[in-house]
Amino acid sequence: MSSPLQYQLRITASAQLADSLRADPSCAAHPALHAILQAHRATLKCQFDAFADYVSEAERMGIENYPLYQWTRQTIENPEKKAKYLCSFTLYANGDEVYDKAIADALETGLSKLVDPNGIVRVSRYDTNPDNNPQPPARA
Repeated sequence: MSSPLQYQLRITASAQLADSLRADPSCAAHPALHAILQAHRATLKCQFDAFADYVSEAERMGIENYPLYQWTRQTIENPEKKAKYLCSFTLYANGDEVYDKAIADALETGLSKLVDPNGIVRVSRYDTNPDNNPQPPARA
């Protein structure tokens, strides 16, 4: 029997809010978002920053052990993709990148109330079912 699906939420922020969130991931400047994160023991990580961290770690530890190194490096060096990922944030709940449905549901409910063109533009949900997710690019 396979394990139950787990979920991950991401938010897309306006460029202005994204700059603020990257400068202060606790979201103190956005009290409603800060309250939701605290209530669910959640944190945000900018996807661009996560990608840049991955590339830095791979270069430090040896890129042969990082199968997504080339794709990730090309992504953060592409100006259009950089702009996109600078506004995209992954939510971690209790320090976990993926979490149970109940946690995802509660976070999504709260975050959806904050959607606004000048703040949180979109809330997206992903699951761990491989059929619903793109597979890593083939190595060249």
